[in-house]
Amino acid sequence: MRQGYGHMVVDDYVRRLRTLDARRSERLGEITTPADARAYCDEVKRRARACLGPLPERTPLKAAVTGQLLRDGYRIEKVTLESRPGVLVTANLYAPANLDRPAPAVLGACGHSEEGKAAPLYQQFCQRLVKAGFVVLIYDPINQGERDQYHGLANREAVRGCVAAHNMMGKQMELLGDWFGAWRLWDGIRCLDYLLSRPEVDAAHVGVTGNSGGGTMATWLLAADDRFTMGAPSCFVTTFVRNLENEEPADVEQYPPGAIAQGLEMVDFVLGRAPAPLILLGQRNCFFDRRGFEQASEEARRIYGLLGAENAFASFLGSHSHGFYADNQSAMVRFFAQQAGLGDIAVPEPDDPLPPEQLWATPSGQVVEAGATPIPRLIATRAARLLAETQLLEPSQFAHIVDTMLALPPRFGAPPYRVLRPERASGRTVGRYAIETERDIRAILRRVMPAGSDAEMSLDSPPTAPLWLPHLSAEEDLAEQPLALCLAARGELFALDARGLGESMPDDHRSFWNAYGMDYMAHGYATLMGESYLGRRVYDVLRTVDLLCDRGADSVHLYGRGQGAVLALLAAFVKDRIAHVTLLNMPPSFLGWAERPIVAWPAASFPPGILAHFDVPACLRALGERVTVRDNLAPAMS
Repeated sequence: MRQGYGHMVVDDYVRRLRTLDARRSERLGEITTPADARAYCDEVKRRARACLGPLPERTPLKAAVTGQLLRDGYRIEKVTLESRPGVLVTANLYAPANLDRPAPAVLGACGHSEEGKAAPLYQQFCQRLVKAGFVVLIYDPINQGERDQYHGLANREAVRGCVAAHNMMGKQMELLGDWFGAWRLWDGIRCLDYLLSRPEVDAAHVGVTGNSGGGTMATWLLAADDRFTMGAPSCFVTTFVRNLENEEPADVEQYPPGAIAQGLEMVDFVLGRAPAPLILLGQRNCFFDRRGFEQASEEARRIYGLLGAENAFASFLGSHSHGFYADNQSAMVRFFAQQAGLGDIAVPEPDDPLPPEQLWATPSGQVVEAGATPIPRLIATRAARLLAETQLLEPSQFAHIVDTMLALPPRFGAPPYRVLRPERASGRTVGRYAIETERDIRAILRRVMPAGSDAEMSLDSPPTAPLWLPHLSAEEDLAEQPLALCLAARGELFALDARGLGESMPDDHRSFWNAYGMDYMAHGYATLMGESYLGRRVYDVLRTVDLLCDRGADSVHLYGRGQGAVLALLAAFVKDRIAHVTLLNMPPSFLGWAERPIVAWPAASFPPGILAHFDVPACLRALGERVTVRDNLAPAMS
């Protein structure tokens, strides 16, 4: 398989983000007065909160202290609470001994460590803070520490690591129009509710900190909740464009929907809270690029200066690779102590970390065994309820919903195309064409012509054009799939690699299915851009149909296999000159993707919010005689 277009999608995003970054820099350069700075902060705060929500209503916390450990100068309480009905959060509260007045407090958000709150570095920063006089609450993220959502599942290799588990739940939530990051955010907000309920806490001085994924949550939490008076995100804040240039996929909770479309950079999420005290923490060799960290720090320093709050901002770059090491911990503790009125303190040394089981808030160290409802089950229940509440649609209504759901760009006329080098073998010619669907995106069209034909330069289409949409690669399907071989033997057959598939696949087949791979990253950046990567693949199909119709076709018959079947099904509602659709290895329902705890289909095939409108069976009924289904594939695609 050719890989000459493997960077096409990433390069397109890089060009777009660089343009947006330049415009944002121009705007920041125009901010020269305190009033300008205040207006900018207010605007980015409003936009950031729009990206992070909506959030659910508060329900009873049902908080409980299940145990206590006494250590030299402080105690550790083991805490459980419900952030949502059935969603049990496990936490540890660190409190100084012999408090005679409310103390400043810090909420600790964990990064992506399997041990969660019990990870040694996370215990250390809590110990440093409590010894400095802070009350600290640190909680386990979803699928970390005691919060394994797949506990007891026999075959769980696909969700063995916490990032893979997050991304699994995240893509399933997309079917509901939900964002996994909002679930993570809500856990933190409810933990703040609990922290502020404690009599030991001085609500006038409440910080939030965390590293990596915890730095992400510290950033989102500071943006979302004004009760935090200071923040210290570590090893997260850089720029979106630097992550993309470095081909660094992010976790699903690190792609707030529409953030880039709203004109936001990472630092804007915390600038919205200026002049609340803020320290940005990074590491010199962190994969969150320090060039972006330095840019963010300079932008924040300038805004804080214009607001007359120079002393409320700091940045610190440690000397290590990615991690919440002692240098960043110490910078955080010193900054919080100064801002909370504790003075310029000597940062305490931590104690030896405790084994995880000593910090468990549940009897067995597993929330599911303690009665929590696994989040995959909550997703399944909500998906079924959402679909049950949908209205019966007329066939004509599907086109509008698909167009809106996939955020399809407008289409005018036929797209330009390039004639690429053809392939010739066994007396048959396969023409190749690069269809310029938008900007520098090229969908690669293959044309299997009758034996002896030499008309590959013309791209003329027969009156009824058969167009094959492959599962992964048009080249491979044309060589291996029986139906494709049969169609090709009859005469002319077209086959299309939409963006990111076949010739423009960014990596090999094995990596393509990785929950943290390049295809997943392209999907994530589409989310940040307020777009749908699936929608853009459907758009490639539609533009190809436009071209075939311009080149002589009266109608087009789509043949879609696997991922291509999803594209064909959705495209059929938008383009009336798609006369018929044959679906091979089509999932029988999208609800099935939400009902199973583990699904191998890639995130880019999950239509966003579709279960609020209809499912595959309704689509098939609406298409009626225009659709033929062959060989459904199980929802797990295992």
